[in-house]
Amino acid sequence: MIIIDALMGKEEKWSLQNLELESLVSKIIEAKKELGYGRARVVIDSLSVFWLDKPVMARRYSYFMKKVLSKWNFTMLAVSQYAITTAESFGWGIEHIADGIIRFRRLLRSGELKRFVIIEKMRQTNHNRYLHEIDIKPDIGMVVLRRVDMRVEDYKLPTDFVRKMLEAKRKSEDVL
Repeated sequence: MIIIDALMGKEEKWSLQNLELESLVSKIIEAKKELGYGRARVVIDSLSVFWLDKPVMARRYSYFMKKVLSKWNFTMLAVSQYAITTAESFGWGIEHIADGIIRFRRLLRSGELKRFVIIEKMRQTNHNRYLHEIDIKPDIGMVVLRRVDMRVEDYKLPTDFVRKMLEAKRKSEDVL
């Protein structure tokens, strides 16, 4: 196992000196050559850092990674963050090349942190499509607690929609 460090900026063999995706890909290929040929796994946490200052490049960068690294027989697990404000993917890039997307969510309910997981995409697999509440337990890891039957978001109308309905009702009453 080789860990490639992208944040410390140390002058070491397995440290990146810049946050350029091409540097990361080159370093991954260098590690693959050192470890030997055959199947290999790559874990990247987080790809989002490579397009923080240029989110419109996310798709191009992710396709570049897939194109180059797929030739090297890698199985890749990549983390990408979602925008907190919109809950949408950050840069709209990595999900297009991913064979699977496992999305984690969290919220505070009555002052307690609740965690959830849903498999949004898993190519060529008839996967579970329900949201599940999870917990992370010391010395155990992730534990699936239960399937979430219904959340307030599932039946509550969006605020903008309610406002437009009330405005339309008020206008119709004014006409009468």
